Amino acid sequence: MKRTEHRSGQGREQYKRMVTFFSSVILMGFLTLLFANTWYTDYYDTIALPFYRRGNWVVIVIYTVVMYLFFRVYGGFKVGYLRRTDVLFSQALSVFGTNLVTYLQVSLIARNFVRLAPILEMTVLELAVLVLWTVLAQKVYFVLYPPRRLIIVYGSPSAAALVTKMSMRVDKYMICESVSAVKDYAVICEKILQYDGVIIQDIPAKMHNDLVKFCFDHQLRAYITPKISDIILRGAEDIRLFDTPLLLCRNYGLTFEQRLLKRGFDLVFSITLLILLTPLMLVCAAAVKLCDGGPVLYRQKRLTLGGKPFFVYKFRSMIVNAETHGAQLAEEHDDRITPVGRVLRRFRLDELPQLFNILKGEMSVVGPRPERPEICEEYEKQFPEFRFRLHVKAGLTGYAQVTGAYDTTPYDKLRMDLMYIESYSLLKDIQIVLMTVKTAIFPSQPLFTELPGIELTDKKTRTPDDPGDKQRNA
Repeated sequence: MKRTEHRSGQGREQYKRMVTFFSSVILMGFLTLLFANTWYTDYYDTIALPFYRRGNWVVIVIYTVVMYLFFRVYGGFKVGYLRRTDVLFSQALSVFGTNLVTYLQVSLIARNFVRLAPILEMTVLELAVLVLWTVLAQKVYFVLYPPRRLIIVYGSPSAAALVTKMSMRVDKYMICESVSAVKDYAVICEKILQYDGVIIQDIPAKMHNDLVKFCFDHQLRAYITPKISDIILRGAEDIRLFDTPLLLCRNYGLTFEQRLLKRGFDLVFSITLLILLTPLMLVCAAAVKLCDGGPVLYRQKRLTLGGKPFFVYKFRSMIVNAETHGAQLAEEHDDRITPVGRVLRRFRLDELPQLFNILKGEMSVVGPRPERPEICEEYEKQFPEFRFRLHVKAGLTGYAQVTGAYDTTPYDKLRMDLMYIESYSLLKDIQIVLMTVKTAIFPSQPLFTELPGIELTDKKTRTPDDPGDKQRNA
């Protein structure tokens, strides 16, 4: 009986993509109609050689495609997955980006800068449509798909941090019960069948494998916190030895072709941005100098590919001699940060001089953020896997920076960095660069530290399979 209910739920889940697809089509249709109206009303007659019918259609289709790509990159279609404010921020950024590209495109066609007012008026109307669509779409979504009732199976008290994060999304997750991995396996399975899904966190390997197969057999949704070994396996290549399937983990970072492509992207990106952002960098330099008269740039030893040390450049955001008492990580409200430094950090402008590091080949545009040798040494004492992130060059931005929060733990950042390394592609680099713009404008908020009213106090069970798991909250 229970299995039938779960299959019914699975069937209902299959319609979710259809609901999301049709609501997205409706949204794109409205935005396209608004642009078509603006094009025919304000720009069509102003260009030197007006297009014929198909030419106008091409301009409108290009607008729709560009808007769609921006929405895909920033998550503008993820109603129900992201919080309402995050969806609106993503959509607003997509609209501004698309309309900027479109204004330059129309000006290029007209061979002169066209009037900006029609684009601005259209932008305001589009933002109004987006707010209305997001509110209505989320209401419909959560009526059709209410929060899932979940149970968490945990092996250590560190699971409390995950519960806290998921409890921040009560619109999606309803954690109703927790059960320790020391309980009898049959009892755990019986409890799991009472819910819509299970969270598997930090439990012994055998039980981990058994529960994953149990959920697969019963078509139950499972949320699993991956170990380092799990992430490495995600990057494995499927091969076959006669009739035996194998997973091949090459474990040497990026291939020669990937490194060559990445270096080409780094050069084009750094040279282009240095040309475009030189005026802004001069303003930042002047602001730092006028603030307290100290040096403009700050040079610090960091580690990159293979653990090779190099000196990273940054606009100085702290007081002179901020580390008189030794190396220490900056905190969110660090009193060593200058007023100008707070602004630079808020919009990530202090990192701009690292474009020269990229040009020199010491860093890449995208990759794990470089750490200081002494801090790396401390982290490696807690979880030796921290050195795995040195399989690629350090980056100006990274997957952990666009998906994490200010207070994301070093171990979670390590896992996100490894996810990037094991699934690298040039398209992913471009997406992370665009997401960095969003993060700079709408930075992630720190996560709550208080725990919800769910008891996770059993300290007996701790998995020995991944040493890093023991220190993920360090």
